[in-house]
Amino acid sequence: MMVKASMPVRSLNLVAPLAHKATDMRTTETAATAQAWSGAVAPLIGASLQPGDVQSANTRSTRPTTPGTRTSTTATRTSTTRTQSSAPSPSADSGPCSFHDLVQAWTDCRANKRNTASALAFEDRLERNLLDLHAELCSGRYRPGRSICFVITRPKPREVWAAEFRDRIVHHLLYNRIAPRFHARFVANSCACIPGRGTLYAAERLDHSVRSITQNWSRPAFYLKCDLANFFVAIDKQVLRDQIAEHVPEPWWMDLAEAILFHDPRVDVDVRGTAALLARVPAHKSLFNAPARTGLPIGNLSSQFFANIHLNALDQFAKHQVGARHYVRYVDDFILLHESAQWLSQARQRIEAWLPERLGARLNPRKTILQPIERGIDFVGHVIRPWHRTTRARTVASAAQRLRTMPAADLYASGNSYLGLVRQATHSHTDQARLAKILRDRGHVIAGDLGKIFRRAA
Repeated sequence: MMVKASMPVRSLNLVAPLAHKATDMRTTETAATAQAWSGAVAPLIGASLQPGDVQSANTRSTRPTTPGTRTSTTATRTSTTRTQSSAPSPSADSGPCSFHDLVQAWTDCRANKRNTASALAFEDRLERNLLDLHAELCSGRYRPGRSICFVITRPKPREVWAAEFRDRIVHHLLYNRIAPRFHARFVANSCACIPGRGTLYAAERLDHSVRSITQNWSRPAFYLKCDLANFFVAIDKQVLRDQIAEHVPEPWWMDLAEAILFHDPRVDVDVRGTAALLARVPAHKSLFNAPARTGLPIGNLSSQFFANIHLNALDQFAKHQVGARHYVRYVDDFILLHESAQWLSQARQRIEAWLPERLGARLNPRKTILQPIERGIDFVGHVIRPWHRTTRARTVASAAQRLRTMPAADLYASGNSYLGLVRQATHSHTDQARLAKILRDRGHVIAGDLGKIFRRAA
C-alpha cells in the first residue's frame, strides 16, 4: 500500500525581548525551508528543534502516549493507515531539566542584568547558547566557569564575586526548582533572598515584635542583637551540603547543587582593581584566604540562598530550643527580644555554645549588644525607637553627601532611589526634606509629598 506523507507545518513565536532593539518575528516553516532563517539580531529560540517537539509558543513539548514510539498520521492517503517508528521522539524537554525551565531561568536572570556585557554576549547567539547549556546540564558535563572578583568600599571594603552569565542562569534554574520547598520550612521572621522579605519586611517585623512585647511601649523590655563573625567566608560547605540533601532527594538536582556549592571560584578568576584597593579588604574576610571547602562567594544568588538554608538551623534552634518568642534574622544579623535581660544573657550563652558544634560558626563579640529597647534598635538601616521608626542617620548623611557631589547625569536615578529608601521609615519627613532641598538646588523639581523628583523642562 502506498502512503504519501508530508511534514506538518509548525508556527513558532519564541523570540524573547532583548536588551537592544529587536523585532518580534513569527516564523512559518516547512521541512524544505527549515534552514532558511532570516537575519534577525538574535536567532529564534527553538529554531533547531524537530517538528512535533513544540506545539506553540505557550506549550511545552509533547510526548507520545507509548514510551519509545512516535505515531504520525498521513496528510493524504487512500485508506486509514498509521506508521510507527521505534525511535524515541526528540524533545527539548527530555531529561531531568526541561528546556522550558532553562528559558524561564534565563528570563529571570536577565531581569536586572540585561545590559551587562556578559548578558549581551550570551544573547548574540541566544538559542545556540541555551541549547548548548541545556545539553551540558542533561549530560552531566556542566561545570561552572570563570568568575570576576572586585572590591566595593561602601559601606565597608569587601570582595564581590560575579559568576559568568551562563552560570547565573544555572543558579536561577536550581533556585526556581528547589527554593519553594525550603521557603515553606523557614520561620516567618527569616528575611533576605526570599520573595517579599527584604529590608523593609525585616524592619516592619521587628517593629511589630517590639510593640507586642512592650505592649505599645507601655512596659520595659530588652533586646539582644548578634552578628556572626566572617559569616560567608567561614561557612563549612560539607555541613551545608548535608542540609541541602535533607530536602533534595532527586539525584540530578542534588548533583547540580553540589557542582555549584563545591565550585572553587579562586581556581579561575579575573581579579579587577588595584592592589591597594584589594589590600583594603581584611585578610580574614577575604575568600582567597579561606581554607579548602570553606566559604561562599558574596554576590551570587546561589550563595545568598545557600546561606538561608545554612542559617535555618539557627532559626529553628532559637525558636524551638531556646524558646525565643520574638526573633528576627536578616542574613547573619539576628535579634531576640525578651522582658528579662538575664534570660537574654542565658540565651546568648546557649547560642554561643551551639553554633560551633552544629554549624562551625561563632558570634562576633564586638557586635553583640544587650540593652533596653527604649534606647533604640539599629537594624537593617532603620532605627526603632518609642513610637517611631527612622532611617539610620549615617545612611542619610552618606546619601546627602553623594547627592551633592555626584555627576548631574546620575542625579535623577540616584535621587529617586534615595528618596524611596528614606520614605520606607514611618517618620521620614525630615530626612526627605533634607534630600529634597539638595536635589532642588541642583535643578530638579520635587513632588509635593517629597517622594519623587522630576527633570526640569528645558
